[in-house]
Amino acid sequence: MRLAGAAAALVSVLALAGCGSDGTSSSLPSTGDDVPAGTPSVAAVPVDPPSPTATATASRPNPGATLITSDSEFGPMLYDDSGQPIYLFTAESGPSPACYDECAADWPPVLTSGAPQATAGVRPRLLGSTRRSDGGTQVTYAGHPLYYYAHEGKYQVLCHDVDEYGGTWLVVRPNGTPPPG
Repeated sequence: MRLAGAAAALVSVLALAGCGSDGTSSSLPSTGDDVPAGTPSVAAVPVDPPSPTATATASRPNPGATLITSDSEFGPMLYDDSGQPIYLFTAESGPSPACYDECAADWPPVLTSGAPQATAGVRPRLLGSTRRSDGGTQVTYAGHPLYYYAHEGKYQVLCHDVDEYGGTWLVVRPNGTPPPG
């Protein structure tokens, strides 16, 4: 049993080593910031309906990924509806994802099988999706493909302003931009 505890501690240390500072945030809802002037509206890319093998009940509507806002040490930011922090990747200059393979193992894309959904504080006109070259449909916000960090807990923000895989990973504010430097 002592060996299992030591292994779990080592895994935790290794998970934190791949990313920046240790920080957490609260789960209080937020209304967010204003959309900056000139921010383009992003339309959702049509999504193929899920196959019967992908869903147990094909008759039940699939609303897609749901984004929420909540406070963090960086101010209001985006999370998925389970509380996973959401990031953008500065190596991407448009809606085409650039994070695959090893990158996507550490930074999984926010995928959806239906139209992405917005809750209070999330700007529906900034929410969209894009096709990935590996066949998935990735959620976008203000034209940025969205990602999680694979080694974070709910409402745990460890990887803001971290340089990995040829770019910087930044949390996303409700207006679609990262927090100021």
